[in-house]
Amino acid sequence: MRTLVTGGAGFIGSHFVDRLLAAGHDVVAYDNFSTGQERFLDQALTHPRFQLIRGDLLDRPALAAGAQGIDLVFHFAANADVRFGLEWPERDLQQNAVATFNVLEAMRANGVTRIVFASTGSVYGEPDVFPTPEDAPFPRQTSLYGAAKLAGEALVQAYCEGYGFQGYIFRFVSILGERYSHGHVFDFYRQLRAHPDTLHVLGDGHQRKSYIYVHDCLDAIFCALERAVNRVNIFNLGTDEYCEVNDSVRWLTRELGLSPVLSYTGGARGWVGDSPFIFLDCRRIRSLGWRPALSIQDAIVRTVRYLRANEWLLDARR
Repeated sequence: MRTLVTGGAGFIGSHFVDRLLAAGHDVVAYDNFSTGQERFLDQALTHPRFQLIRGDLLDRPALAAGAQGIDLVFHFAANADVRFGLEWPERDLQQNAVATFNVLEAMRANGVTRIVFASTGSVYGEPDVFPTPEDAPFPRQTSLYGAAKLAGEALVQAYCEGYGFQGYIFRFVSILGERYSHGHVFDFYRQLRAHPDTLHVLGDGHQRKSYIYVHDCLDAIFCALERAVNRVNIFNLGTDEYCEVNDSVRWLTRELGLSPVLSYTGGARGWVGDSPFIFLDCRRIRSLGWRPALSIQDAIVRTVRYLRANEWLLDARR
């Protein structure tokens, strides 16, 4: 099978590149390196079945050329900066919604009909039901990121209905693990590297979040590809637990052997669009036989250990 991985040099996409190559597939990684890291592809770049295309998803001719001969698209390229969405509102529209449209059009032009789309639990805004199931009523959108991802979901579903595509949509909680380069553990670690005696927390520390280890995420997606057969397949993807931000701070600082003085800014939300409680109902993906291997605490510890061993990444993401 010949696969295209958009965002193939990113945190999640690069892991898919490695997994697909190990399974014997041909892989084309497409990335503009706005946040992706070539070092994540060190192993792939030596593989005869791997091709790297340096390109932007807004460049439709280049994308269409990259999709030639592809059997399955893994669409992971996106702007994931929820926190700064209001400062650059067009970025979410262009990189999450328009880019997804361009991917679908490149597929249509090349007769490619299967797509895995990385969505987000943020599409639920601030729901009333916890854990939140896939068929929960959608409340008002609370972030430009969530709104743009929901638009991407809608486009994928419309192409499935209109052009006979088969879509796999995954609404992720936050993902942790090796090559992690964006999010609260990354930000906390970078702060503590600069000043180990103090740590500033956005929000009141009582925000409740769910997380999943990156390899558990990969296992779930491959499980769904093997066993889900509908035209449109939508899955929440997370663990059956959540923690407070204060819990993650405690696990992180314990792993580092630090006892910083904590300071807090804001109330229940760290920023506009930051949902104070994210906890997804994952029974649908579990019904296919998938189970996460790592707890949230274990995933945070592994992430911290990776960052300690790869501090070059902290400077690369400045």
